Amino acid sequence: MPPTDASAPPVRLVLDCDTGTDDAVAIMAAVGHPGLDLLAVTTVNGNVALPRVTENTLRALDVVGCTVPVHAGSPRPLLRPDFPIPRDVLNGRDPDFQPAYLDLPPARSRAASHEAVRFLVDFYRDPAHDDVTLVATAPLTNVALALSVAPDLRERIPRLVLMGGGVAGGNVTAAAEFNLWVDPEAALIVLEAGIRDVTILPLDATQSVPLTLADCDALDALGTPGAVAAARLVRHRIEHDPDEERAATYGPCAPVHDALCMAALVDPDVVTKSVTCPVKVETSSERTLGALLLDRRSWSTDAPNATLALRADRDRYLAFLTAALGA
Repeated sequence: MPPTDASAPPVRLVLDCDTGTDDAVAIMAAVGHPGLDLLAVTTVNGNVALPRVTENTLRALDVVGCTVPVHAGSPRPLLRPDFPIPRDVLNGRDPDFQPAYLDLPPARSRAASHEAVRFLVDFYRDPAHDDVTLVATAPLTNVALALSVAPDLRERIPRLVLMGGGVAGGNVTAAAEFNLWVDPEAALIVLEAGIRDVTILPLDATQSVPLTLADCDALDALGTPGAVAAARLVRHRIEHDPDEERAATYGPCAPVHDALCMAALVDPDVVTKSVTCPVKVETSSERTLGALLLDRRSWSTDAPNATLALRADRDRYLAFLTAALGA
């Protein structure tokens, strides 16, 4: 990855997350990279229940000594009382994959408020924030609620970068990726809102750049609190959710989905293949609930509403993580 242009201002962002292991790596990378300026974090029900998401978020921020405000948000999906399959049933195969609390010291800091939606509305209505990217690495409940309360936000949010969906298939069902599956109605609202610049990093991109045990050793060698913590979290992912398909190439490995959003903000060339087209989310079919639907027909009458990353460069991703976590 080329060195960050010291004369260029850092990319300012707000992060909406459901902090599990890969969100935590993304948080620490956003704090550490000189090309990024993390202004606030909002939390939402997802990988774990909302109180635990917020605690895990604070833990990740505390590890790297960051005191940006954290605003807790929605404790449940937009229209549904729970996940389409309840979390306890969903995680029955390996309840240790998403631990209730991350293996990081208990948080010393506290959330600023439990009004994430109100924060997003007020923040993006302030002209001082008309350049701030919104990054969502979680179910889109908070973002959908903010757009529903304040439809003008579709003009106020300059760019939305989200991790979600899978073009080739899902990771929670055959068709759906977790973030979109948890709250498909919210995802549909967000994608149909008319935000002018939407970038989606689906599984196709994030799974193309897995991290290995050797990468964890390299992070450990950096010696910083963020790098050591990230290495521990990535090892946990490799142990509990290994990428069997790519193990033949890389050895034991696992994708670290959410941090790729951060890499793409400062190094767009980390994405090596993408497509811009109309995109929707399935909300009614039992078998394909939460699936990301791309319309790549040349004669489609729908206007393109998102750019999707389909493949990424592992070397550039590693260079980003080294720069972000080694600081």
